[in-house]
Amino acid sequence: MSNSPADSHSDPASRVLPFMILLFVGSGCAALMYEIVWLQMLQLVIGSSAVSLGVLLATFMGGMCWGSLTWPRLVAEGRHPLKVYAVLEAGIGVIGLLVLMALPLAGNVYASIASLGFTGVTLRAVVAAVCLLPPTFMMGATLPVIARWVETTPRGISWLGFFYAGNIVGAVLGCLLAGFYLLRVHDMAFATYCAAGLNFVVAAAAYALALYSPNRAAGAQAPRDERARAPLAWAVYVTLALSGLCALSAEVIWTRLLSLMLGGTVYTFSLILGVFLAGLGIGSGVGSLIAQVSRRPRVVLGWCQLLQAAAVAWAAGALARVLPFWPIDVYLSSDSSIGFQMDLVRCAYAVLPSALLWGASFPLALASLAAPGQDPGRLVGGAYAANTVGAIAGSLAGGLVLVPGIGTQHAQQFLIGLTVISALLAFGSHWSIQAGSRAIGAAAGAVGAVVAAIWLVGTVPAIPGSLVAYGRELMLYDLEGSETLYIGEGLNATVGVTEQDSVVKFHVAGKVEASTLPEDMRLQRMLGHLPALFHPNPKSVLIVGFGAGVTAGCFVNYPGIERIVICEIEPLIPQFVGPHFSAQNYDIVNDPRVEIVYDDARHYILTSNETFDIITSDPIHPWVKGAASLYTTDYFELVKERLNPGGFVTQWVPFYQSDEAVVKSELATFFEAFPGGTIWGNDFGGVGYDVVMLGQKEPTVLDAEAINDRIVSQGYSRVQQSLLDVGFGSVLDIFSLYAGRDEDLRGFLADAEINRDRNLRLQYLAGLQISSNAGSAMYAPMLGLRRFPADIFGGSDLVVENLRRVMNLPE
Repeated sequence: MSNSPADSHSDPASRVLPFMILLFVGSGCAALMYEIVWLQMLQLVIGSSAVSLGVLLATFMGGMCWGSLTWPRLVAEGRHPLKVYAVLEAGIGVIGLLVLMALPLAGNVYASIASLGFTGVTLRAVVAAVCLLPPTFMMGATLPVIARWVETTPRGISWLGFFYAGNIVGAVLGCLLAGFYLLRVHDMAFATYCAAGLNFVVAAAAYALALYSPNRAAGAQAPRDERARAPLAWAVYVTLALSGLCALSAEVIWTRLLSLMLGGTVYTFSLILGVFLAGLGIGSGVGSLIAQVSRRPRVVLGWCQLLQAAAVAWAAGALARVLPFWPIDVYLSSDSSIGFQMDLVRCAYAVLPSALLWGASFPLALASLAAPGQDPGRLVGGAYAANTVGAIAGSLAGGLVLVPGIGTQHAQQFLIGLTVISALLAFGSHWSIQAGSRAIGAAAGAVGAVVAAIWLVGTVPAIPGSLVAYGRELMLYDLEGSETLYIGEGLNATVGVTEQDSVVKFHVAGKVEASTLPEDMRLQRMLGHLPALFHPNPKSVLIVGFGAGVTAGCFVNYPGIERIVICEIEPLIPQFVGPHFSAQNYDIVNDPRVEIVYDDARHYILTSNETFDIITSDPIHPWVKGAASLYTTDYFELVKERLNPGGFVTQWVPFYQSDEAVVKSELATFFEAFPGGTIWGNDFGGVGYDVVMLGQKEPTVLDAEAINDRIVSQGYSRVQQSLLDVGFGSVLDIFSLYAGRDEDLRGFLADAEINRDRNLRLQYLAGLQISSNAGSAMYAPMLGLRRFPADIFGGSDLVVENLRRVMNLPE
């Protein structure tokens, strides 16, 4: 900043400008920490489906838009901007703490109302509005308030751009600090305290600067002209709105594609957001410098948008043709920091060019809108509001309309078209203001831009099916003979089905989620058959996650089952994936006893009053962002409330792509909610592959003799065949899966971290071990701790003795 023309000012008011940038760095850092924490906490209340996330993002950004547009009209211009800014920052800190305390109450109220059947978008929006609008209204007001410290001159506008850039730089710091440290090591409450503390520090610093500096807004500047307005300002506002729409839509699309190839961990999302924000911040700084010297800011803004179309095409090509096929072996090192470095490079390669140009657009638009004597607060407020309205539309359209409606390829083509339109608006408004003698050149330029857009649209490739199928492990697979049976881009996930060597695989989020491989079929059947056989007379079942439908399909074979509820967040999976596994899932989708609920399973369990004899859960791998909410003690307590007396719950735990700390956390968390719980092993070649946890509210007693009688009875012939298909020929085969209980593992799990709603520790632990298979090594030591559970395994003395002999376990 030492070379800035503003240094020529000798008055204290000008000398504090660089320090004000630091204030915005702190403010932006706190704001992103809040955003990450609040969205994470509120998704536990209103659900984590695409619709719920859209409601949360729209509310968060809507509050900022409201504040930026309204605050300059509410606060008299004569008030000291730094003092007002200090009040806003302190207010954000106070409200941030209040939101932390009020969210549990809001969750309880929401659950009570939703349990009456009111679970629509309106109720979710009301909860989001109550929690998010007050603080975000104040966040949105900070830039317009401080804008009154400068004048609507090129130099003043450049400082506004620097403030905006500083705010984004702070947002990058907050994103990385929260995602990689505060939430990984501590919890959401601690992160909130840090954010609030930062607000209070910024407020104190701003107030101190206010005492040092005279109030420039009180008369040191020229009188304001309320009617001052740049000609054809509407065109610039529309350009800004289209820029915001394209930026947020592209971020949604590229985040989905990048999470396929990098792995959808919390760290991946933090990296993507960090790179995107860093590009916006750097671009804003460069745009501010250009705006300070440019005499034709609308022309520069138009070129910025036109180049943006090329940058979108670049990102589309990089994400579909280049990055997925970099020869990277993700298992060469289990050091997560090495993986993060490569992920950072890939994110920057695809996203950074576009982010730089979008960042430059805002200060260039401010320069295009500025008029002598105009209130800078209203100038910034209007521009920020226009950009944010576009961003809200983009975030909703990208995730809820464009991707599920026309797919990522056509969505990116659509964005290129919109970006060229925004460029033509910027150019056109400039040409209209200038002399008509340039009309021929303007028309030629417009035609050239349209031709360029058509060419760029044609370069956007389709998403490769192999990326959808294998994601980050793509280069490790030999795909010879592999056939893609289905690819679908849904509201919540991108899914696929492939077949190779007669093995059918279901893919979601760039990983194999289910298959007809023997080890996978055994696990899927275990999740269904274990609780169904152990329960003396099950009638109702809830399955969390459809998968390939194999687990749910187990229950159609039981003659006493009357109701099967399947909770699946992505509608494409039962509709289009399930039929590819109809032989293995017994055509579960068309069974008359089945109801499929398209919702986040946790949200369904929270808001439903129905109880079940069996609840079985096969969620996606815990390193996937959001999946850890289905492994918390709080979730298991909700599940317990939905169990009928004598009911069973089963939960999948993978040993691969994990380490000992991750597996221990999953087991210890389950046992805390279900004391007396047991685990049942699904090894692969004698090595730990995955296990099934089984729990009840009451002490578990399993009568092997009664179970055997049911299996061999006439009505259970289909059950018997289903068991034989995966290698279970007798009740002894089933009981031989027993791998231990909570009291056997108490010492072994003593150092385990418990996964709770307030910390979601598991997703941070598991996200670091995505390239590790060290968890498999702990299976043998666990088995060595087993003791024969004489109080659990019941039946006649002869049956119990046979079990003891076959299992060869000490008491």
